[in-house]
Amino acid sequence: MLQALRDKMSGWIAIVIVILLAIPFAFFGMEQYLFQSGANYAAKVESPPSWWRGAPDLWPVRKLFWETEEVSPEDFRNAFEQERQQRREQQGEAFDPRAFESLETRREVLERLVDQAVLRLAARNRGMAVGDAQVRREIEQIPAFQVDGRFDPQRYQLALGSQVPARSPQQFQELIRESLQQSLIPTHVSASAFVTPAQLDRLLVMLGERRDVSFVMLPPPQPGAGEVGDAEIQAWYQANAGDFRAPETVEIEYVEIDGSDLQVDEEVGEAALRERYEQERSRFAQSEQRLASHILIEVPADADAAAQQQAEEQAEALAAQARSGDFAALAREHSDDTGSSAAGGDLGWVEQGMMVEAFEQALFAMEPGQVSEPVRTEFGWHVLQLRDVRSGEQTPFEEVRDELARELSEGARERAYSELVGEVVDQAYRHPNSLGPAAEAGGLTVRTAGPFARGSGEGIAAHPAVQRAAFSERLIEDETVSDPIEIGPGHSVLIRVTGHTPERALPLEEVRDQVVEAIRADRAAKRVQAEADAMLAEMSGGATLQAVAERRELPVQEVPGVPRGAPVPHPDAVTAYFAVETPEEGASSPGKAVLDDGSVVVFAVTAVVPGDPEEASEQERQMLQQQLALLAGSQDATAVLRALRERMKITVVEAQL
Repeated sequence: MLQALRDKMSGWIAIVIVILLAIPFAFFGMEQYLFQSGANYAAKVESPPSWWRGAPDLWPVRKLFWETEEVSPEDFRNAFEQERQQRREQQGEAFDPRAFESLETRREVLERLVDQAVLRLAARNRGMAVGDAQVRREIEQIPAFQVDGRFDPQRYQLALGSQVPARSPQQFQELIRESLQQSLIPTHVSASAFVTPAQLDRLLVMLGERRDVSFVMLPPPQPGAGEVGDAEIQAWYQANAGDFRAPETVEIEYVEIDGSDLQVDEEVGEAALRERYEQERSRFAQSEQRLASHILIEVPADADAAAQQQAEEQAEALAAQARSGDFAALAREHSDDTGSSAAGGDLGWVEQGMMVEAFEQALFAMEPGQVSEPVRTEFGWHVLQLRDVRSGEQTPFEEVRDELARELSEGARERAYSELVGEVVDQAYRHPNSLGPAAEAGGLTVRTAGPFARGSGEGIAAHPAVQRAAFSERLIEDETVSDPIEIGPGHSVLIRVTGHTPERALPLEEVRDQVVEAIRADRAAKRVQAEADAMLAEMSGGATLQAVAERRELPVQEVPGVPRGAPVPHPDAVTAYFAVETPEEGASSPGKAVLDDGSVVVFAVTAVVPGDPEEASEQERQMLQQQLALLAGSQDATAVLRALRERMKITVVEAQL
């Protein structure tokens, strides 16, 4: 049979059929087959080129002509870790690492990176770029690089070197350029928002509006003692089953290891102190420092031989000029280092280890006042000037003796704590179903806590880290000893879940009294609401609030000129005052507001006085105008971003998250 098919599928007809079948695969299916499975990005943003806005979304066209911006897995991991650190700092002990690792959080972080990629691509597509001068100004304004309010090149170099990972000035400049690039469109869109004087006047009229109000308070409902039938109880229990559930609870046993309780010999001998001083002698020595300036002639990594030769010749010419001229002026005019050129090439005091090896070898071989021959590094050619030398100094033992004693004592306590934790954990691993052996090995006491629910508990059981462990599936199911849980510096606990009660519905027999109370409270609330609705019906029929209140022996309070936001008698009531329609002359607009405690405010607005824009000072008008413009600009920028995303193709590879 297969041989017959092969015989019939030969000739020009078969060739035409194969070509027709291949066309849709070429345009659609093969893209997924060939590329998606091996994607090396977390997300990719694609946009038609500026010269062909209507380019069709077909794979060959998109592959050849569309512009692309990718979010690499490394970019995503870095952003995810930064988000982790920020949330840990914001939430403190309440931070839940397991919840943070969810796919929802990962997508949230990725979406922000996609937004940034969309904005960068849109700016590049429209020919918007960030110049070197703008990057330089932005860097010089960063407080971390300033000393006494001014940009300091030495602080700049030190800060970049201490980052993880360390960055060169060129790498950091490109990072700043990329950040500015993605902010170009939203910044310009936001800056274009404005508020007209007429809009501002209308807002001032609304904000300054005052209303004359009369109101009465219907007190909070007081549950009665009326009869409640079995059928009503059953119906309420079934309709509100979520209100009658017992929370999940656990019981634990634990041992506590507190380093501050450990007895250690705090007396440190003189010999030990002097030995430690000699071991760390370099720590108490100030390294030799050299006050340096440089001129950088950048050479791209992929530059050809001719470009490299040209850069070297330029550096040699500048070195010759610098020996007999103004080095700072030459640096300001010719240096490609945006971090130091504006300061005349000043790098401040340099210690060994701050610069790349070739740079340091040349600098520390120079004499004060000397200008070097061009020095080649990965950044290009440097011309160095050594302006001054500050020799290193050794701090005497006597000045650091107390510091060393304190460190040795603290070190002994830390070692004792670590050894104790190690002994306890070792026994816990050997006997995972009991804390007894671990406690015995460490001379500790096994204590118990619970039962307690999430968010409750006392002492150790109230600590968020302990609660996360106690309610984890692994400890509940296995009933094994946990890993050490750090609840403070030098302070840990090991726990074991000894009892667990899952969340459950409480039977009606247990909560019957609660159900009856809820029914009676609901009846009372409905009575108050019905009374308020009856009063409103009478007022809508033409009766005044005073007349309605007198029949019920309720006191009426008159409050003229109530402004927005005033708590008279409650902010929710004031919100309701300004929600009713403006009353006609000689009439009133009735309304009601139900407060949190169940009490009801029944009111009548009798007059409305619009705000007067002329009462606002010029400063107040400008401030309000700026705030409204910022709000409108933010909304416009968000709308533009949403529109840009809709015009682009965004591909997300969740396997890379």
